[in-house]
Amino acid sequence: MTDVVGKLWGFCNTLRHDGIGYGDYIEQLTYLLFLKLVEEKGARIPEGYDWNSLRIRSGTALLEHYVEVLRRLAKENALLGDIFAGSLSKFRDPVNLRKLVSMIDEEDWAALDVDLKAQAYEGLLQKYASEQKGAGQYFTPREAIRAVVRCMKPDVRADPQFAIHDPAVGTGGFLIGSYEWLLAQTKEGASLTVQERERLRRASFSGGEIVLDTRRLALMNLYLHEIEGEIYYGDSLAEGPHTGRRYDCIMTNPPFGTKGAGDSPGRADFTIPTSNKQLNFIQHVIHILKPGGRAAMVVPDNVLFEGHAGRDVRRILMRDCDLHTILRLPIGTFTPYSPGVKANIIFFRKGMPTGEVWIYDFRTNIEKVTKGRPLTGDYFREFEIAYGPDPNGRPIAGRKETDRFRPFTHKQIVDRDSNLDIFWLKEGSLQASGDLTDPEDIASEARTHLQTAQDALEEIILTLAIKKR
Repeated sequence: MTDVVGKLWGFCNTLRHDGIGYGDYIEQLTYLLFLKLVEEKGARIPEGYDWNSLRIRSGTALLEHYVEVLRRLAKENALLGDIFAGSLSKFRDPVNLRKLVSMIDEEDWAALDVDLKAQAYEGLLQKYASEQKGAGQYFTPREAIRAVVRCMKPDVRADPQFAIHDPAVGTGGFLIGSYEWLLAQTKEGASLTVQERERLRRASFSGGEIVLDTRRLALMNLYLHEIEGEIYYGDSLAEGPHTGRRYDCIMTNPPFGTKGAGDSPGRADFTIPTSNKQLNFIQHVIHILKPGGRAAMVVPDNVLFEGHAGRDVRRILMRDCDLHTILRLPIGTFTPYSPGVKANIIFFRKGMPTGEVWIYDFRTNIEKVTKGRPLTGDYFREFEIAYGPDPNGRPIAGRKETDRFRPFTHKQIVDRDSNLDIFWLKEGSLQASGDLTDPEDIASEARTHLQTAQDALEEIILTLAIKKR
């Protein structure tokens, strides 16, 4: 598997001389790899536009035919049309296209089991996120995903209509993590009924993605895991048919930052008008959860302490949901994608007010994650034990308080003006060494405060605009 990734990724350096960047390369690779897999599976594809039609051509004829293949397949229905929607060839040199076709053709993908094929593609996505600045917003670290899934336990056997959703699906990490978790619980699906297996593959997973190319990557990723999930294209925060659906389990990492912000979505079901995307994603998730439904969301630090709209959204969250757990992530959790981001994961259940919030401080006196000290499979084990082993993915009664895990009553939080940015541990030996604070940490802190200030200004502008109406 590593050889496959290395070989395909290594060719990207050649393609860069043809004007094809990292993202474009993964996109073109997705088109070609999908055609190869379709041929191996014997699936239907329009005659004359299949993998063999590329295999037998070369030179200008190949380049021109490839353009026509993309154009024709984009008109198809279902998954085929979704994968090729808006597709364009980025090749200028037919020699490079010929070489990539040959490289893919050399590999007998059918001989690889599902896990290896999926891991090969995931490996490419991970390399893309590592190499391309800003791509990390679409790629949540897989060890963090697996930890969240182990806590949430999204078991489709609980209900025939059980639905798992990610409104900011990126490359599909949370959906795939849920699928892999359930396979591990059922002896790779052997203990599932025929109906359960079919529902798991075709009717349990869905998501939304605002970036067309990223949606394509998610569809391909799911396909390689033999999942036929529904990934709609569009803004989850906008009005649309997707807002009328309800889900049992939502796990998501909405995009951070203010890019594209500035306007309130104008949703009638959003109680608090705000231009802050993260706050609106919280409102959206609350709305689309079924009563009793559960959610885990990655949010930046400012969501926990921002005033005005931030405070009001937190109050609604604690009024309509049991916000039972907050995990303060270590600095560098998103290394190498976005190394300076300070983030948290909030866990809540819809349909009952918050009684107390348990906060796990996994940041103070924790060495930050770096390329040389990456996340590992055991990184979140202590938190998972503290979270509790409830089979329905809810925290059990009788949690034990530790140095890092502490409960705060709803009244205590209200007395803090609903500010959830709570620390109680003092920085110890990691800062007592006399070392200067990492410039990256200073920059991250400054960015958080600047974003908070920008959000406040946008709230003022939005309020003034509303008053003028």
